Amino acid sequence: MIGIKLFRITGFLEGISLLLLLGIAMPLKYLFNAPEMVQITGMIHGLLFLLYIAFVFVFKYKKKWSYLTLVFLVLLSIVPFGTFYADTKYLKKSTA
Repeated sequence: MIGIKLFRITGFLEGISLLLLLGIAMPLKYLFNAPEMVQITGMIHGLLFLLYIAFVFVFKYKKKWSYLTLVFLVLLSIVPFGTFYADTKYLKKSTA
């Protein structure tokens, strides 16, 4: 059974990977012509993003979240620091 703790860890890692991608890898690519960092970080972020989205759909049904919550959590996954907000607002209270 998939636990909420694994979902929270995935959200945290997805948020960190997005920040690394936007804050470090992309500037390195465009300022110093180093596309390798984007390839590596982008792949890791992409996998974590897909896993996070899968968790959102799984827990939508497990926790009986509304479709509005589902859409909000999906949108937060593409905003820098969004998964951290999602963790605080939706996931942290689910573990209590």
